[in-house]
Amino acid sequence: MRILIDIPDGDFKLLKSIVKRLEISRAEFVRRAIAKALAPYRKTMNHEAFGLWASHPVDGLEYQERVRAEW
Repeated sequence: MRILIDIPDGDFKLLKSIVKRLEISRAEFVRRAIAKALAPYRKTMNHEAFGLWASHPVDGLEYQERVRAEW
C-alpha cells in the first residue's frame, strides 16, 4: 500500500543520510521502522484472544456444533 506522509525537513535530511549509509531505500527504512514500532502491539493483540472461553460454562466445540446446527 502506498501512503503520503509529511516529514519535517530536519528528519528528512537525517533519513536521507541514514539510508545512504545503510545502502537501503527510504521505503525500506520506513517499512522497517513501522514493523518495529508495531511489534509490541502485535504481541499484545494476539494474546488477548487466547483463553476467551476458559471461564465460559459451555464447551467451545459443543457451542460451535450447536450454532452450526441452527443453519
